[in-house]
Amino acid sequence: MKKILISTSFLGCTLACLLGVTSFKNDTPRGTFIFAESKWVDSVFKSLTLEQKIGQFFMLATHSDRSESYYRHFDVLIKNQQVGGLIFFKGGPSRQASLINRYQALSNVPLMIGIDGEWGLGMRLDSIEDFPKQMTLGAIQDNQYIYKMGLEIARQCQRLGVNVNFAPVADINSNPRNPVIGLRSFGEDRDNVTNKAAAYMKGLQHQRIIATAKHFPGHGDTDSDSHYTLPVLSHSSDRLVETDLYPFRKLIADSLTGIITGHLYVPVLDNTPFLASSLSEKIVTDLLKNKLGFQGLVFTDAMNMQGVMRGRTAVDANIKALLAGNDILLYPEHVAESIKRIKIEVEKGRIPKDVIDEKVHKILRAKYWMGLHKSRPVVMKHLNDDIQKAEVRALSRELCEQAVTLVRNDNQLLPISAVDTCAFASIAIGGGGINQFQQTLSRYAPFKHIMYADKPTTNEEVESLLTQVGDANVVIVSLHETRRNFNRPFLITPATIELITRLQQKAKVIVSLFATPYALKQLPATSAVVCAYENLADLEVTAAQQIFGALPFKGKLPVSIEGQYEIGTGYETTTLNRMTLGLPEQVGMSSLLLNRMDTLIQNSINARIFPGCQVVVARKGRIVYQKNYGTLSYDKITEKVQNESLYDVASVTKVAATLQAVMYLQEQNVLDLKQKSAHYLPELVGTNKSQITLEDLLLHRSGMVAFYPKLWERTKTGGGGLMTEYYSSLRDSVYSMQIAPKLFAKPALKDSVWQWVIQSPLHNKREPGGRYSFVYSDLGILMLQKIVERVTNQPLDEFLQQNFYEPLGMMQTGFKSLERFPETQIAPTESDFSYRNQLLRGTVHDQMAAVYGGVAGHAGLFSTAYDLAILMQMNLQKGLYGDRRYFQDATVPLFAKMYDTAHHRGLGWDKAPTKGESNYVAPSASATSFGHSGFTGTMVWADPKYDLVFVFLSNRVHPNAENNEINRQKIRRRIHEYVYQSMDITGK
Repeated sequence: MKKILISTSFLGCTLACLLGVTSFKNDTPRGTFIFAESKWVDSVFKSLTLEQKIGQFFMLATHSDRSESYYRHFDVLIKNQQVGGLIFFKGGPSRQASLINRYQALSNVPLMIGIDGEWGLGMRLDSIEDFPKQMTLGAIQDNQYIYKMGLEIARQCQRLGVNVNFAPVADINSNPRNPVIGLRSFGEDRDNVTNKAAAYMKGLQHQRIIATAKHFPGHGDTDSDSHYTLPVLSHSSDRLVETDLYPFRKLIADSLTGIITGHLYVPVLDNTPFLASSLSEKIVTDLLKNKLGFQGLVFTDAMNMQGVMRGRTAVDANIKALLAGNDILLYPEHVAESIKRIKIEVEKGRIPKDVIDEKVHKILRAKYWMGLHKSRPVVMKHLNDDIQKAEVRALSRELCEQAVTLVRNDNQLLPISAVDTCAFASIAIGGGGINQFQQTLSRYAPFKHIMYADKPTTNEEVESLLTQVGDANVVIVSLHETRRNFNRPFLITPATIELITRLQQKAKVIVSLFATPYALKQLPATSAVVCAYENLADLEVTAAQQIFGALPFKGKLPVSIEGQYEIGTGYETTTLNRMTLGLPEQVGMSSLLLNRMDTLIQNSINARIFPGCQVVVARKGRIVYQKNYGTLSYDKITEKVQNESLYDVASVTKVAATLQAVMYLQEQNVLDLKQKSAHYLPELVGTNKSQITLEDLLLHRSGMVAFYPKLWERTKTGGGGLMTEYYSSLRDSVYSMQIAPKLFAKPALKDSVWQWVIQSPLHNKREPGGRYSFVYSDLGILMLQKIVERVTNQPLDEFLQQNFYEPLGMMQTGFKSLERFPETQIAPTESDFSYRNQLLRGTVHDQMAAVYGGVAGHAGLFSTAYDLAILMQMNLQKGLYGDRRYFQDATVPLFAKMYDTAHHRGLGWDKAPTKGESNYVAPSASATSFGHSGFTGTMVWADPKYDLVFVFLSNRVHPNAENNEINRQKIRRRIHEYVYQSMDITGK
């Protein structure tokens, strides 16, 4: 960009025209902030010597990750020079807080403590998570989220003893090649930049933190970096007024407390050769203070930058910056010499003493406004926990959810609704190993994931990646920026472009860009493009969920992409009612209170109540707590419980399998709950079961016995062995039905078992009036299974996979788990010495289900807590999930209402006891809640009143089913109650 030199006469005319526009008045604009006077200010001012007054102008740069000798050097500077403040850079929160206390104790006048925290304290301090950068925030449509972020950053600053945050960036990034602003800007639209900068500013200032808009008069349309040179802003006066200066004008009129002057050459305002705007009296005093009426603190940009030092000594630059009108010099060099020189200039009358006094008064008034007149050391106890509160993570996640932008969506490909009719693959380029994006994609559909740590550069690499993708018809390519310098161009290699182009020829391709939006210009045409702006984990998690409709797309591009996308581009989508991932604080729960279950569970593991478990808590459609504890068994401590670990869920099968089929068929009018079972099973005609209705079976009032040991006892020899007529230790064409890991049976055994069920006796317990009393019966649910299979002409497991588990995305759920998963992924149950004589791992624990081939209506299902949470969420949503209706609105409520108060039963569902007496249900569970438990130590529960899902899976029967401590100590009930307590609704 050419440097434009303008004659003095022309400059005078231009400047007069510029400063005379009606928007610029000599009087203070309405809303302009003025620091109030106070007795404290007057008292401190009167106590200061001239040298001490001058020291207030200097804000030294320091770090908290250095040596003790470095810290002692600052001790001396503070004591000897009486500087006005410190700006902290790299370090850690505890170390910085300790140093702040140390340095404040040395200073006669409280130090102003600053930090350059544009995207939060994490920008400078370790162990603190970053908020999204301003370009990402520029995509957000609701500025209340920006205000909330400003409030939170201010709270963190207050807790750490910081008084000034050098943010927000108010530059309009109208130049895509800007090497220093880029993602630090809210974008290229002046109103969007202004409104978001104002929201950020107000959040800071409402907590008494000085906000500093930067870099006046505007650094957005430059092509060089003021850290290394003097950038030129060559706009016309009209362009400058209507674009670059616009945010600053509006912010000043809206209570802005601080401004940073940039090191720029702006010839239309001051054409003195090589004079940075921060050193120009015409720009700082005449324009900023007099014409714009700014009466807050004026800070220079860092005085060690080359853009301001050109042709000057550090001392000369410092003096000129003060004379230009700046109040505080950031990152100054040669401080002692500068103070000495300024004092001499004052004493000789070359710098008016009134100028010094006016600046010092303003600085002291600002310190009073910040609360520095109240001497309060930073409290070190719980500092890190206070800064990194759970609410911070929740807010960061919400910002990301509002920002991610869908910039292309051919044929409304996104969000993806059907997950059971597509073959998915993903390729992550530049992301290192497997990332949060790919891990989250796997929650919604089966994926073949390919990780490519570097960017492909050769044809051989492209061919290899194409081969690995195979026959996938939906391919998601994620491009990850992993560098710390986010303002350099993000290069997409020609080989990457070739790969995407070739993939689009054979599949639907979705590109998700975790880098600067300016990289969109390099992308070839694909079916869909998602812009996620940067490589934050929360953005990765968010984008993956939006692709599958768990969250809506809401963001709009804050910049234009030449030749491709206009500013404001962004398709908004609606959710598909899939479960999303969130944090407790997003749904009115407390992470701290939820985490109390950690101790209870760990104590249970230590007491050998169970070796490990999975817990999932979801509220308002968000999974806010998903943890795995312990190991799969006691003797293999390396087999840790993982998200994908499978558990035998025992009687949870009744509601997660058979009941789902019954509800489905009932609303299709295929089944009538009042109809007798014999209507569907003619073999029951003439038996003691001919009058049993489907409703009787669901309510456990059929008269059928609880269980029937003869179903497996009949297959044993008199000596307790197993009859070879039925069993073999080897699988072959005759013995093909698996009973245990090393035990197989003839398939005909299943038919024999059914006949024995038909012949089983009924109990004799009846109520007045002759109706059978409640007896919880596995045989009754086995009969329901038979009815379902008869009317559908399909095995129960196949029916459920096709109609529920696969379309719901329950990828780990099913019967006969050893046929699909390795043994090491499955939690073992009992070492069975009474029937199968071996450790059961991957085959059903329940004996009756085992002799029925592992697929039984009452037991046999294997699943994960996550999968079951999906199923329970679908039921909680009255049958709606993933843009698909599994049940009509009235079906689940019909089955889940209370039918038997004395025994807390719905139709198939268990209900919360009215008196709260249960071994597994929380006493705070509402009357509308429903679920079921399992013998192996499992539980699922949904509560419509609180929009809550809870799943607990364990293998408490390992290695001995006689271990009943989980019930005796009511572990599940206590854990469940912690969930309710985290919502603070107990007792209501």
